[in-house]
Amino acid sequence: MSTTDLPQTATEGPFTLTIDGSPVTTQESMPVVNPATRQVIASVPVASRDQLDAAVDAAARAFSSWSAKPLEERQAAVAAIGDRLEAHAEQFMALLTSEQGKPRPMAEWEVYGCIAWFREVAKQALPVEVLEDTAERKVISRHTPLGVVAAIVPWNFPMLLMVWKVAPALVVGNTMIVKPSPFTPLCALRLIELVQDLLPPGVLSVLNGDGELGKWITSHPGIAKIAFTGSTETGKHVMRSAAGNLKRITLELGGNDPAIVLPDVDPKIVAPKIFWAAFQNNAQFCNAAKRVYVHDDIYDAVRDELVAYAQTIVVGDGSHRDTDLGPIQNEPQYHKVLEYFDDCRANGYTFALGGDVDPDAPGWFIPVTLVDNPPEHSRLVTEEPFGPILPLLRWTEEDDVVRRANDTPWGLGATVWGTDLERVQRIGERLEAGTVWLNEVHQYSPHQVFGGHKQSGIGAENSLHGLAEYTNHQTITLNKLPGAVS
Repeated sequence: MSTTDLPQTATEGPFTLTIDGSPVTTQESMPVVNPATRQVIASVPVASRDQLDAAVDAAARAFSSWSAKPLEERQAAVAAIGDRLEAHAEQFMALLTSEQGKPRPMAEWEVYGCIAWFREVAKQALPVEVLEDTAERKVISRHTPLGVVAAIVPWNFPMLLMVWKVAPALVVGNTMIVKPSPFTPLCALRLIELVQDLLPPGVLSVLNGDGELGKWITSHPGIAKIAFTGSTETGKHVMRSAAGNLKRITLELGGNDPAIVLPDVDPKIVAPKIFWAAFQNNAQFCNAAKRVYVHDDIYDAVRDELVAYAQTIVVGDGSHRDTDLGPIQNEPQYHKVLEYFDDCRANGYTFALGGDVDPDAPGWFIPVTLVDNPPEHSRLVTEEPFGPILPLLRWTEEDDVVRRANDTPWGLGATVWGTDLERVQRIGERLEAGTVWLNEVHQYSPHQVFGGHKQSGIGAENSLHGLAEYTNHQTITLNKLPGAVS
């Protein structure tokens, strides 16, 4: 190992499914590839339909006793999962870098974010609302768990976006089956295996598989809810499939987040902030800034500062200490991102930086690329590349830039940057997005609701609103009058 490398935790198996509290193997397996090297690092089991049925049956059996436990016991168990993860944090950071590709700082951010989420969600509780309490009647409204729920988790944040689902589902009394992405299953398989002694058997299971498993889960009659994070198109398929038994759904889907830069900013100060708004996690981020509208008065200066800053960024293997951005996580996404490069070249758009991809690189590496003022109708502006290629766009009139920012089927996030705080807030309040950051970006909290407008999703995650997504509303009325039933 080079002295510039971080310690790596071995990815040797066996990696197993977890069903009814026990490790389960399968006859069929699939490889897991390190995206920085394109080398196979592990073999993982592929769940069968019978194993899904077994997991659902076990979760259904566990539901009655788990949901009946006092809230404080469920909260303590979820907090204990956070403690267990913290005790093994180093292992999971190395494993996350190996399977996802992200550099150590991003892996640390994700793993410690998971720990914080487990602990903070474990403190949350949905209140019982007393609607009437007189000598004659009492009426309350409360929340009850749904039953067996399923989490379908993406590959860009394979741990954190799993925890956003697992922690609230368990706290309110559901049992859960997790399906990680087949591109990044290792952390989920390992973590859920690691915490089985903290939970009754069947409360939390994990199944690995491909798209077929996803279809079986979304259509399974024994599953009451699907919590899904992924693309808008896949989310539509999930919604159709879940309709068979009117499953509840929470869908966190794609985005085409605009960033609006006002003319009163200092280009040198704002450029690094815009860079990380766009390129954090190598732009494999639903909330990445994917269109940057810079006022014409400072457009050239901001562009040039972005280019200068981007030239200091190291793209490489996430296990190397000096790496700032890792590879594209998987081969299909790599080829999808290349389509945007081809489209830009075919249409004669100007690259302010980057544009040339080395097909002989050891991993699925794409250089940071900035495209100088492409047309508003271009694919790069109207679609979601989910990779490190960013359009910079000019604007002059406030009403026009707001219209352009909102002219998208998505509405996940947005940012506004400026020193005139009244104007920053005025523009921000006009943007059609679930989260609008003003002079900051990517600030999340277990106590801050997160969800999308338009085709960026249905429902919410985090906060008490996210907790309630895993419950039914129930009204209970009591007639106290003597002789009411005599």
